[in-house]
Amino acid sequence: MTMNTRFTAKTLLLTTALTFVSGTGLALRGAEKGKDKNREKAELRAPLVVVSEAKAPNRNSADRVSYSAIVKKVSPSVVAVIANRKERAAPPAGGTPSLEELLQRGFPGMPGQGQRPRRQPSPVPTRPSTAETAAPTSSPASGVIISADGYILTNSHVIEGAENVKVAFGDPRKEYDATVVGRDLRSNVAVLKIDATGLTPATLGDSDKVELGDVVLALGNPVGRGLTVSRGILSALGRDGANDGTEEFIQTDAAINPGNSGGALLDTDGRLIALNAARAQREDGNAGLGLAIPVNLARFIAEQLVKNGRVERALLGVETQPLEPDLIAAFNVKHGALISEVRAGGPADKGGIRGGDVVTRVEATEIKDHRQLQQMVARLAPGQEVTIAYMRDGQPAETKVKLGTASAEKAANNTERAGDIADTEGVLDDVSIDELTPEIREQLTVPARIQGVLVTSVAPGGPSARAGIQQGDIILELDRRTARNVEEAVKLSEEIKGPKILVQLWREGRVRLLVVDESKK
Repeated sequence: MTMNTRFTAKTLLLTTALTFVSGTGLALRGAEKGKDKNREKAELRAPLVVVSEAKAPNRNSADRVSYSAIVKKVSPSVVAVIANRKERAAPPAGGTPSLEELLQRGFPGMPGQGQRPRRQPSPVPTRPSTAETAAPTSSPASGVIISADGYILTNSHVIEGAENVKVAFGDPRKEYDATVVGRDLRSNVAVLKIDATGLTPATLGDSDKVELGDVVLALGNPVGRGLTVSRGILSALGRDGANDGTEEFIQTDAAINPGNSGGALLDTDGRLIALNAARAQREDGNAGLGLAIPVNLARFIAEQLVKNGRVERALLGVETQPLEPDLIAAFNVKHGALISEVRAGGPADKGGIRGGDVVTRVEATEIKDHRQLQQMVARLAPGQEVTIAYMRDGQPAETKVKLGTASAEKAANNTERAGDIADTEGVLDDVSIDELTPEIREQLTVPARIQGVLVTSVAPGGPSARAGIQQGDIILELDRRTARNVEEAVKLSEEIKGPKILVQLWREGRVRLLVVDESKK
């Protein structure tokens, strides 16, 4: 059973809807199973060895007449990803569902972590149709080979709910069965592994070195048509990817189409700088607005998934806010991250940081603004000791802080979590849940006597879906034991042995009992 992120969809343009580009509607499943089990599997896997080159593109060279040499060099690294799944009947009207619709159906989309702005209420999930297609369907998407022995990067939403995943590439085209090494729902990054050697991996660039206006190439497998190349520029940096600011998108006007999800966004030297993830679509034509996950973030996620089987994010334990011009003058600083609140007993508190301090440097990295601090901490290792420089009352100071673990804080204080996924080794691991907030209670007309957790997604074709559990249900009891909040529900899911689980739930004014039989997985 998975604790689900809370998100409020952001409007990028008044008439623009942001959509994921895997080509079909998606259903949601829970997080990858079990910390210990993942680590056991990780010990058996080959280490991830990538080729990287942390250079900025040559911005002084004249624009090229042709990029054919770059395409020839990189195209062996870009693959088609085919996720075979049994989908629910029909996606929302208009084809590919919008980002807001996916969020309402329980998909957190892109991430969250420790130091964050004030959270907004969750959108209320819409109840999907329970009808399913008669036969499995496949969703064409893209991926990027990042190691010679078969590790592949793609988007998490590409393989969501898949019964099996295949990868195809080469001339002549060859198809491989792919193993899902792991998925990280917050960053929308997944790692696949195929049984192959001697492959041509992409060279990973440094997404921190890209600049507004850099020319980029997008390579992928749009609408299952095979390798396609489009050209554009980096239109914007730092587009919001999370409701807490810890992760963000690169924006480009290079054409991104359905099926480009998980494909490569390259600089003009052929280095991978981002994974294509989403596009904006307008009724009156191309919006020229595509979003991609920076490669530095994707690499961080991939290395953890391969090594540990799961992702652990560091926690500083602060709230931050932008340094507006009047605050810059008041604090007598030119740049930095303003700490608005320090959580009692957290890593920053133990390191002596206070509200009103302005963090200017972490280790050797100068901190430009609050978002850079959030993103940098989110990519550091929990337990790592870092040197933090800050300004207090106009005077510079330094301290050492031992970073905490974001998921540990969430477990201790579940109502204030920042979107971390709870990996559990237990029953109902094909169900995602969230707290029953007052806003959702009001909109679903849930009586005060009903105490439980909200089902935000159910994996299609899994034991829970077959038993009749639906998105929007309120789970009250598991095996006759109350589940009044997420923490209780997750704990019960770990304790109950199964394979048959008695579930009491509330739906549309009625309390029902269902039996989930997990022996038929």
